[in-house]
Amino acid sequence: MAVPPADASAAPVRLDALGPKGVHRSRRHQGVKDVAGRPIAELGLVPTPFVDRAMSALHKAVPLPADARTAAIARAGRLFATATLDGLSVADYEYRASRVSGLPISVIRTATRLAAHRAAHAYDSAQFARPAGAVSGWRDPLTRTGRAVWTRRGEVLAVHASGVHPGAHGLWLEALALGFRVAVRPSRREPFTSHRLITSLREAGFGPEHVVLLPTEQEAGEAMLRGADLAYGGDDVIRRFAEGDTVQAQQPGRSKILLTADVDWRDHLDVIVDSISHNGGAGCVNASAVLVEGDPAPVAEAIAERLATLPSLPPEDDKAVLPVQALTPARALERYVLANAAGTRAWLGGSGFIDELGDGSAVIRPTVHQVDGPDAPQLDIELPYPCVWVTSWTRAAGIDPLVDTLVLTVVTEDEQLIDALVDEPTIGNVYVGDHPTHWTDIGMPHDGFFADFLMRTKTVVRT
Repeated sequence: MAVPPADASAAPVRLDALGPKGVHRSRRHQGVKDVAGRPIAELGLVPTPFVDRAMSALHKAVPLPADARTAAIARAGRLFATATLDGLSVADYEYRASRVSGLPISVIRTATRLAAHRAAHAYDSAQFARPAGAVSGWRDPLTRTGRAVWTRRGEVLAVHASGVHPGAHGLWLEALALGFRVAVRPSRREPFTSHRLITSLREAGFGPEHVVLLPTEQEAGEAMLRGADLAYGGDDVIRRFAEGDTVQAQQPGRSKILLTADVDWRDHLDVIVDSISHNGGAGCVNASAVLVEGDPAPVAEAIAERLATLPSLPPEDDKAVLPVQALTPARALERYVLANAAGTRAWLGGSGFIDELGDGSAVIRPTVHQVDGPDAPQLDIELPYPCVWVTSWTRAAGIDPLVDTLVLTVVTEDEQLIDALVDEPTIGNVYVGDHPTHWTDIGMPHDGFFADFLMRTKTVVRT
């Protein structure tokens, strides 16, 4: 068992709003509890007038020069991963983030290192999206004879953080690198990452008028969207506003694995299980369905045997690999899954999959169900734990069962099938062979390049 930092069991910490004039001591607070229901933080809430003033200040602010932005974001990443910020050490931040989100602390630690890595490459990563025929500014000599210039679609981005995984914050750093001013509404589920990241950015050189943290209730959250040029995120407010081309909402991934008959699935079992269970199985890039050309039963059985060995531990334990939730929502999740699994063949978790820890929380253990064919409705279910639906697939079924998939790992020798999968516009990413669905790297699009949403091209010609 990991030993909590000395201050982790102290009174709840204050997470204040970070406005355009600095730290704002809010009069109203929202309690943040860990998975066992214990108070762990008090999140300061700001009202609509405060949000309106903050968004106006962001619009008036002048971005730092590109080189200064790039260097400051890189410094912020290093601070995020190494420094004591606003009284919280790295170890205390990771402990608290694990306890409130229920994600294993190993996942939080990996995300901390990844945040520094992504911050160091935020500008370069955004540049991968720039069209080959476009230049980055009108002063480029090529504009003397006419050239496309890559430019922002606005000045202010609003981010409504989902709180599912700390890694989601790495994406909006690209907007900051491109000169946007950014307002972040932290998730009440896990506000520590948002607060720590913005604190590190300000410590690294960004002014308070460049990036703000605005914890709000719904009405003020909507005002934040109205005051921005563009918005991105994964909470309910974002989804209600996600019409047109100025709001980009995070969507379920429904990532999948396809195994064709010309390969031996046994050679790829490690990748299959890793795709399902990596990061506690909580991400949109975790595989939630496995389709098999042939008999799916041996594949389902082998997956279940592997996943059954994963331990049930509190999230802060160094050996924890499964997510934890408060007991009431955990039981509700269990009822939902078992209701949807009625009539399927349960290889794992068919009689229940909640493992109580005795403190008001429960480990969400893996489930493996075999469903009847590639048109089974369960293949559209994505849940924040290692939950996988296994079924058969035939050439006659084609790629229809694979549409609306964020990441598809296909293990096959059939190049015509690969052609069809790459050409299908609703499949976000295609990984051929031994590549887990959660794999990514700098410059690789997640669901398309984020900068495609942030930027546009315009022709500039000058004498």
